[in-house]
Parts: sequence; C-alpha cells; structure tokens
Amino acid sequence: MARVVVVDYDARWPEIFEAVRSQIWPAVCDVATTIEHVGSTAVPGLAAKPIVDVSVVVPTGREVPIGIERLARIGYAHQGNLGIDGREAFASPPGLPRHNLYLCPGDSPALRNHLAVRDYLRAHPGAADAYGALKKRLATRFADDIGGYVDGKTDMLLGFLRSAGLDPAELETIERANRRR
Repeated sequence: MARVVVVDYDARWPEIFEAVRSQIWPAVCDVATTIEHVGSTAVPGLAAKPIVDVSVVVPTGREVPIGIERLARIGYAHQGNLGIDGREAFASPPGLPRHNLYLCPGDSPALRNHLAVRDYLRAHPGAADAYGALKKRLATRFADDIGGYVDGKTDMLLGFLRSAGLDPAELETIERANRRR
C-alpha cells in the first residue's frame, strides 16, 4: 500500500489538470457536459496529496456506459464504483501525470459532494487552511493507514458540507462511506 503523503499546494496542479483534461475531452466531448478539477488540488493554497482528482460529468446515468467505453478506448481501465454510488473510478494509462479519474452523472451525490467541498473551500480560505493543517497532521499520524487518514478528516468535511447546504440524507451517506469499517 502507498504511504499517505500530504504536501503544500503546488501551483502546477491546475496545469496538470488541464493537461489531463485536454487528453480526455476529445474522447468524451459528445457525451460529457464538462470535466471538473475536484479534490484538494483544485483549491488554491490547500495542502493535498499530490494526485489531481478529475471528474468527467455526463448528463445522466444513461450516458455512463458510453463514457466508460470512451475512456477505455484511450487507455483508462474501469475499476467500478469502489464503494461510492454515483461515481465510477478508473486506473490511468501510462504516460499521463498522476491523477484519479472519475465519471459521474450530473445529478450524482458523489459529484455534488466533490463540488460542494471544492467550492466551499475556495470561498472560505480560513477553512481551507484549517483543513490543510488537519490533513498534514493526519498524514503524519496515519502514514500507513489510508482508512485512518480518511476517517480523521470526516468530521471536518461533514461540517463543510453541512455549511454548503447538503441535506441530512446525503451527509449520512457520505459519513458512512468515509468512516472506518
């Protein structure tokens, strides 16, 4: 298992996102509505694991199989939802910058979660600073335990999502997915 490493913000992360997006968009442009930079690397100034998170957004669940097929054509290996409903994950082909790729319908709770956290932290730099400091502490404490790292972030993330207006059912689903089993 890879170690949990959190680093200070890297101004190249948006460029990495754009490089990945430009490789993917031609394959999905007629089925996707957008490609979003999500996760901590999408928040200027926020410490993060140095892996850019990318979400391809399709209008509805009906387009997901087409999106999976299109991404496979350009070398992405479908990994299923990895336990998160409304989010399909992919292993990246060699030769691209390090990133996580997801495919989500536009009404997906997983996408809503990603966008709400990103947008909240972009709008609240103090919260982003506190979150970055927490992530660094957790990465030191749980360097070999990704479950402990994720669990340790959950209360703060739920607070952000509550402030962003997610409903209680969505918050409960997110909490279940992030808590240790």
